[in-house]
Amino acid sequence: MSPEQIAATAAILLAAYVIRGITGFGSGLVSVPLLALFLPLQFVVPLVLLLDFTASIVIGGFNFRRVQWNEIGVLIPFGVVGVILGTTLLVNLPAEPMLLALAGFVFIFAMRSVLNIHGDKPASRAWAAPAALTGGTVGALFGTGGPPYVIYLTHRIRDKSDLRATFSALFFTEGATRIVSFLLAGLLLSAKVWIAYLVALPLVLSALYLGGRVHVGLSATQMTRLVGILLLVSSVSLLFKALNE
Repeated sequence: MSPEQIAATAAILLAAYVIRGITGFGSGLVSVPLLALFLPLQFVVPLVLLLDFTASIVIGGFNFRRVQWNEIGVLIPFGVVGVILGTTLLVNLPAEPMLLALAGFVFIFAMRSVLNIHGDKPASRAWAAPAALTGGTVGALFGTGGPPYVIYLTHRIRDKSDLRATFSALFFTEGATRIVSFLLAGLLLSAKVWIAYLVALPLVLSALYLGGRVHVGLSATQMTRLVGILLLVSSVSLLFKALNE
């Protein structure tokens, strides 16, 4: 990596994990598309997996009693199936279609955030299966499986503290599954991934601390839209990268 790429990586991870510290999710959704602009996806996804897993331990450990385990228990079996499917695709698919799919996925979630599209009606538990299957597959393939889980759980859990704690516990459980799957597939056997993880860890922990302490002078809607704009730019950049592969 060039000095410019190292600086860009540090800035992306700092922004991504400050957001994770504030909301309890979103680090992979922000970091993976941006890092994939100049780093291989097969390197970026395992690296972010390790960092997200650590973030889930840090955040979830502080709120263990607020986790809604009854919601997580329904999601896990379908999420495991999705992780296996996503890992298989990550190992076997060429870069171009994966980048195009990632660009489309991020674009959809970006527009949802920019337009503040949501509903207040509680989601039926029948949506747990498609949400977890999609989340597990996309999470293993792109390291950004949060949105399907987030959309489902935000329509099941109303208390913000319970929701944040449940996100972290869910992503910890799913992350453990992905780590096993990635080890079996050989994606975590690269020394470069582990060196990058150890180097990035102090920065990520600092970003999580800042995210947990900083009070941003924006409303929740404004913050959601700001993140959406960033993701929208990321998706367009990814599209250009995929077309030029």
